[in-house]
Order: sequence, then C-alpha cells, then structure tokens
Amino acid sequence: MSVVRKALATVLWYAREVTGETEYERYCARHRSHHPDAPPPTRREYQRLRTQRRECESPSRCC
Repeated sequence: MSVVRKALATVLWYAREVTGETEYERYCARHRSHHPDAPPPTRREYQRLRTQRRECESPSRCC
C-alpha cells in the first residue's frame, strides 16, 4: 500500500510542478524570508503581477 501512496504522491507532485501550482507557494516562502514584515500578496495579486511582468518582458515581434 505504501508503494501506491508513494507513486500517487509523486504523480501529484509532478502535476503541481508542471501546471505551475507551486510557484505561488515558493514565491511566498521567498517573500517571507526577504521581507518578513510585509505580508505577501494574495494569489490573485500574485497572478496579476506575474502577468504584467511577462507582458513587459516579452520580446517585441514584427508580426
């Protein structure tokens, strides 16, 4: 039974990594270590900031 649980945990971990679900958790951990007095942004605020950053950093294209 433990082999099945371990395999399921591995599959779930992989799925969360691939879909980007763990990015916010890693961001919050990093934010707490660098800015312990400031509260981390909510998940929605984080997604908005991430989208804005990606739009600004994207290379311009001719087409």
